[in-house]
Amino acid sequence: MTTAPDTTEPARPFSPPQRPLLDVEHLTMRFGGLVAVDDVSFAAAPGDITAIIGPNGAGKTTVFNCLTGFYRPSVGRLALRGNGREYLLERMECHDIARAGMARTFQSIRLFPRMSAFENLVVAQHNKLMRASGYTVFGLLGTRSYAEAEAGAVELARYWLEKIGLVDRADDDAGNLAYGQQRRLEIARAMCTEPLLLCLDEPAAGLNPRESAELEELLLFVRERHDVGILLIEHDMSVVMKISDRIVVLDHGRKIADGTPAAVRGAPAVIRAYLGEADGADTDTHTRADTRRDAGMGA
Repeated sequence: MTTAPDTTEPARPFSPPQRPLLDVEHLTMRFGGLVAVDDVSFAAAPGDITAIIGPNGAGKTTVFNCLTGFYRPSVGRLALRGNGREYLLERMECHDIARAGMARTFQSIRLFPRMSAFENLVVAQHNKLMRASGYTVFGLLGTRSYAEAEAGAVELARYWLEKIGLVDRADDDAGNLAYGQQRRLEIARAMCTEPLLLCLDEPAAGLNPRESAELEELLLFVRERHDVGILLIEHDMSVVMKISDRIVVLDHGRKIADGTPAAVRGAPAVIRAYLGEADGADTDTHTRADTRRDAGMGA
């Protein structure tokens, strides 16, 4: 007697849903009677690029300032997860948030202009070097642990100089680099802190198309090869739509959309926020379609 073959599929291992790297719940920020951010909630997944977009004055930078400790939120729970721990950012100071694994760049470049490109990357690792020194004079004494940490810091700085194409400018003052090179150096300096989450405030601002393409390549490399979550504010919709896994849209402090680039691109609330309400004039149809295209939002 023959036995019928077993056609049932083998059991697959169960993978529980991955918890968000960043959870923002009911974030509200008031300045007296002004509500700059109004009950905003969203999540950023590990290894994803999450963009926060919106018209000027939408509250984007205020969200960043709350996440990174520059502002203490009026209301809200901000949880960063990593290294087996959960950090409640709304209860922490700026320096503790940085040590927890969050790095940030700003709209205006904040390099040390009279330090070399190489020195900018090494000094970013001061926390690691201070721990190796035991917060004493062990670094001056040349102990083995400090020497190993120092060698590691130099190696990491050289690694990022290579990744951003600045090996031949390593000894040049950062202030003498071209604008696009300074942007990439600033991101590399943030990566030298070995963050869990990299927060970038308008990294493509002022870049020409070639520099924007280099930026996109760098951010995709950070996401794919270093598994670092990226949260960015950006007005360049061509950059946002190309590289983002998820987009959160703010308008007048409120979240009006949250989803994939394809979903957000066609959301009526997003179109209204960027273009204003339709006035019903057929003669404006072509102009509005051109504006959507220029904003990277499709036809």
